[in-house]
Amino acid sequence: MIVNAIKTAKILPNEQTIFELLDNYLPRLQEKSIVAVTSKIVALCEGRVIKASSIAKKELINQEADYYLPPNTNQYGYNFTINQHTLTSMAGIDESNGGDFYILWPKDSQKTANQIRRHLKNKLNLKNVGVIITDSTCVPMRWGTVGNALGYSGFKALNNYVGKPDLFGRPFKVSQAGVAIGLAASAVLAMGEGTEQTPIAVINDVPFVQFNGRNPSQKELELFYLKNKEEDLFAPFLNAVQWHKGKKL
Repeated sequence: MIVNAIKTAKILPNEQTIFELLDNYLPRLQEKSIVAVTSKIVALCEGRVIKASSIAKKELINQEADYYLPPNTNQYGYNFTINQHTLTSMAGIDESNGGDFYILWPKDSQKTANQIRRHLKNKLNLKNVGVIITDSTCVPMRWGTVGNALGYSGFKALNNYVGKPDLFGRPFKVSQAGVAIGLAASAVLAMGEGTEQTPIAVINDVPFVQFNGRNPSQKELELFYLKNKEEDLFAPFLNAVQWHKGKKL
């Protein structure tokens, strides 16, 4: 697998569309390339920003989240939230590299991934091209952030091993490889988390990725995003706290 991060100029709110931005900076793509784009520049292109002086961050988190936990539930004063079927802090709201703005998540990360794939496919005459909308997240019991996929298109997000034999002939019962999440983690690692100014990455040489030349179906999305906390492997932890409904619901 080869991951190349792409440097851009500073991206300002409403300065250009995400399609114009990609047209300006993407190199010529080959078949079966995957383009990773940070949620932050998608949000900036969509104008998904709010002047920090215009609203208290706590109120903004409540507005953006489907569910949230009060900040006093942890020693760092962070709101754990569920937004766009994703467990994250602060509903994805970011202040870093945002100047005087709070930067929100894209309005619909999955819809944006679908639109970008269609744009690249048509403009570059590609049969198979993948897209991932990325953001950073934390892993329990580990310091440091890793990349996560908020939306994807053009390939299978999961490689399913269930029912297939292992090396000793015993069938796998639950094993599924998180392809989209793994690619997002690699892309975010290459793009950096600071002032690198490389919010786009192109991933090539991915023989383990099953391209399908289309947007994910509703059934595939239901398998990728766990909408019900009770179905989650971490349900004992997620259900051990009292979640508050955000105003987004």
